[in-house]
Amino acid sequence: MLAASGNRIRHQFGRFLAEGQLGAPVQQPLRPGILGSIALSFTDQNRSPETLNSAAKIYKVPGGCKPSAFDKKILLWTRRFKTEDEIPPRIPLVMLDAARNKARIKVCYIMIGLTIVACFAVIASAKRAAERHETLTSWNLAKKAKWREEAATAAESKAK
Repeated sequence: MLAASGNRIRHQFGRFLAEGQLGAPVQQPLRPGILGSIALSFTDQNRSPETLNSAAKIYKVPGGCKPSAFDKKILLWTRRFKTEDEIPPRIPLVMLDAARNKARIKVCYIMIGLTIVACFAVIASAKRAAERHETLTSWNLAKKAKWREEAATAAESKAK
């Protein structure tokens, strides 16, 4: 445990305790990078929400991005818009990312469904082949017998 008499910061059981304005300790969770996170966590407490929101607005790209033809198809397929005419020239990047994620999930569900249908089709065809007594072993033996015959006829034609 770390306790400094002149310092207002004490380490106790994985948490940093800083004395508040009234002398009551304010708990802050321990973050990686002790020195940098201490300074950041205590400076963030002093900022007002308006200051943090205005800083976030500065870095936000106004107007988003211009959707490509494929992006427009994704937006229509995920039902963000009803027609292609309703899609604005610039859309927020968050909306486009959400539409792409939804389309990705739909494609995964379609692929899962097709895989299950293909499994049942293979099972049905294998049962039919078993009824006809067709196995991979019999196919392999027939193919090797055919190759031997072809090799024998090729050897005979070379001998003549």
